[in-house]
Amino acid sequence: MTADAASPPDVSIVVPVFNEQGAVGLLAREIAAAFAGWRFEIIFVDDASGDATLARLAAARAEIPALRVLAHRRTAGQSRAIRTGVLACAAALVVTLDGDGQNDPADAPRLVRALQGASPRVGLIGGERRVRRDPLGKRWASQMANAVRRRLLKDRAVDSGCGLKVFRREAFLALPYFDHLHRYLPALMIREGYEVAFEPVNHRPRASGRSKYTNLGRLGAALVDLGGVVWLSARARDPGGVDEAALPTSAEGA
Repeated sequence: MTADAASPPDVSIVVPVFNEQGAVGLLAREIAAAFAGWRFEIIFVDDASGDATLARLAAARAEIPALRVLAHRRTAGQSRAIRTGVLACAAALVVTLDGDGQNDPADAPRLVRALQGASPRVGLIGGERRVRRDPLGKRWASQMANAVRRRLLKDRAVDSGCGLKVFRREAFLALPYFDHLHRYLPALMIREGYEVAFEPVNHRPRASGRSKYTNLGRLGAALVDLGGVVWLSARARDPGGVDEAALPTSAEGA
């Protein structure tokens, strides 16, 4: 069921997309089917695609009342598209999925229920792709990058690149924003004092379009970003919690 002003959504699903005209229509319908019976909204953020992605989303909106479509005026990247979507969310819990259709929306409600039943200290539950449906070179590059990142950041994330995640909106908005933020969400949540957890999820072969990243391009960005996140983590200060002090009234202090 869709949400209305009297009943805000239980969950907002944010999907960043760029030139994914072949995937977005089916993906929107799959998300709607996965959350049937929930109060939900779906927010696709088009990052200034140069193909028919926006037109396909407009057509899908006619049959999916819960679908909202936001469009960047110029390309700003995946992390900016995710942040745009999260800022527009009406729910306290947010799901993200990649726009290429490789994340299986059927897994998303299970991750949401896991976060709903977790301690408030858990800020994020990430998907963990146990069986990758990507070319061998991409899998090897990802495994090496994950091993280096996990050793340096100690975020326990075996698969931080999985686009399927669920997190508390307030926790996400407390994080420092930078380009490629989405690759470091577990480490940044831990830096902010939250706990993180992971659940196994399905991964599907890409059915249309092509990857927007190359191994070499990803490596160059990762080296710069990783150094920045290591610095951010080292500079964090944990207050151990915050309590509101009971101050004396003016009469008691007189």
